[in-house]
This record gives sequence, structure tokens and C-alpha cells, in this order.
Amino acid sequence: MWSVLFPALLPAITDGVRGIFAKFTKGAGGNPVNVNERIQLMQAETARLQALAEIDKPVGEPSLWVTNLRTSFRYIAIIIIWLATISAVFTPTIPEAITLIMLDLSGACMSFVIGERMYLTLRK
Repeated sequence: MWSVLFPALLPAITDGVRGIFAKFTKGAGGNPVNVNERIQLMQAETARLQALAEIDKPVGEPSLWVTNLRTSFRYIAIIIIWLATISAVFTPTIPEAITLIMLDLSGACMSFVIGERMYLTLRK
């Protein structure tokens, strides 16, 4: 049960811990103190984003089907996990331990799909 609830509640818990620290530090934890520090921080963030974009950039011009497969890969994997879980639940010859593992995986997938949206809705 906790393996399903914990991934769903983790964003709320971490946000609560961050709020507690922000209350005691008055929100000034990692904020730059002067203009030069702010400029350095913005330059570091820009360099980090550029490095991440370079890592993810494909070599050459990939075909459209490759690009579509890359963008939908996580969702295809989630659908496969859900189908395997459904078959594990309704097949009596599969051991209970495997069925429980599949249910845990499905709960984590559901948290990935709707967890952030649900958390942002609850936060309002």
C-alpha cells in the first residue's frame, strides 16, 4: 500500500519540507545576495541548459518515426506495464509476489502520469 501512496505523496512531502526551511530562513536559502552573484547564477543556469540540450541533440537529421518513438517511449513503456499487470492480476497461475510487484509498478506509473497534475491542483 505504501509503495503506491508514497510516490504520489512524495511531491507534497518535499514541498512541505522546503516550506519549513523557507519559513526559518525567510526564503533566502540559496538566493544570490548581490547583482554579481545573480549574474553568475544566471550564466551557470544557461550553461547547464545548453549542456543538457547538447547531450539530447541527435547526430544528423533523424527520421520522423524515430523522433515520434523517442517522444512517446515512456508512455509506451507505461502501457506495456499496465497490460502486464492486468494479465498478472487475472491469471491465477502467476505467483502472488509477481502480481504484487506488477501492482507496485503500475502505481508508480500512475503517479508519473497524473501525480504532478494532481499535486498542482491540490496545491492551489
